[in-house]
Amino acid sequence: MELDKNEQAELGMRYLTFRTDGQIFGLPITEIVQITQMQEIIELPEHLPYVKGIINLRGQIIPVIDVRLRLGKPEVPPDEHTCIIITHVQDSDFGLIVDEVDEVAEIPIEQISAPPKINAGADKVNAYLTGIAKLKMSSSQNERVVLLLRASKILGEAEFASLSQAAGL
Repeated sequence: MELDKNEQAELGMRYLTFRTDGQIFGLPITEIVQITQMQEIIELPEHLPYVKGIINLRGQIIPVIDVRLRLGKPEVPPDEHTCIIITHVQDSDFGLIVDEVDEVAEIPIEQISAPPKINAGADKVNAYLTGIAKLKMSSSQNERVVLLLRASKILGEAEFASLSQAAGL
C-alpha cells in the first residue's frame, strides 16, 4: 500500500515509544500531553472491560483505557514501570495505561512501511496501526520493530462519544 504525501509527512516524525505485552508501540509526540505514574482510577459503571475508569489529574477528569486489554492482551497488575500516557484526541484528553514508556524516537519516513492488509474484518489490531517502523538499535546492528498507532484510532467514534459523555467531557 502506498502512503499519500500527507500521510508520509505525518508519519516521518518523533514518536513516544512504549511497551505493552513485550511489543513496542509508538504514538506521535504531537498527540502526547504528558506521562504520569499510575494513580487511583475511579471505575465507571457499564463500560467495556478495557475502559478502566477516570482519574483526577490536577482537577481535570481524564478517562483511562488499558492498552493491553484494548489490544486483546491478558490483563496484568500494574508494577513500578506501569504508567499512564495522557493523549489529546478530538479536543479531549485520554489516558492510556501502558506497561512501560521506552523513549522518544526520531523515525524518518524511509524507515516506515504501511501496515499489512490482513483480513481487516478479523484483524482489529490492524485498524489501529498507521505504520510499521524498523529502528536500528544503537548498541547493536539488530533492528527492532515499532508498531505505530494514532490515539484517535484506539477508540472508535461510538466508544469515544460514549466515554466522553460518561466522563462529562
